[in-house]
Amino acid sequence: MRKITAGLFISLDGVVEDPQDWHFPYFNDEMGVAVDRQLGAADTLLLGRKTYDSFAGAWPDREAAGGEDAAMGKALGDARKIVVSSQNLQFTWRNSEQLKGDLVEAATALKNEPGATDIAMSGSVSVVRQLLDAGLLDELHLLVHPIAVRNGMRLFDEGESPIPLRLDSSQAFTTGVLHLIYAPAESTPTGTYDEAKAHLPRAENS
Repeated sequence: MRKITAGLFISLDGVVEDPQDWHFPYFNDEMGVAVDRQLGAADTLLLGRKTYDSFAGAWPDREAAGGEDAAMGKALGDARKIVVSSQNLQFTWRNSEQLKGDLVEAATALKNEPGATDIAMSGSVSVVRQLLDAGLLDELHLLVHPIAVRNGMRLFDEGESPIPLRLDSSQAFTTGVLHLIYAPAESTPTGTYDEAKAHLPRAENS
């Protein structure tokens, strides 16, 4: 079964909206490698409409320009791009299609399709939330920036129950960005203060 992975630029206070306004000063070679491994190497992309529109408005021109980012533009252009939207969409970027039917059912079917790589997501917060709730997101790649943006949409919204996650790996970049990869946890941890206080330092008898 294929995995679905999601990558997001996120501020220290949890903001994921409009990262182009605050994350570029922190983009270095380390982040470039992380983004390429999660997104650029995928042969299938699952994107929300806003993220797709942003990509489609920039990457084809970057590929055509032949600059330093043309290789990434070609990789994204060559990938199969599946767009989640309730509107009827028309596409000009190659290899683009609209997701048909229910998101959860379609994502489940995608995971069962043969493929050489993971199914990658970038941004697309509303889609990430739905897949997390449904237990269909296999990896959540967070690039946590050392800045409190203080306004804008956060990754996690109000909900009825917690979403337990397991930290699979972490890396600190020289810019102060943390690359954290989470996977679903089997259950929400439980505990009480009485259990926790056993781990507090104990005063030595004088």
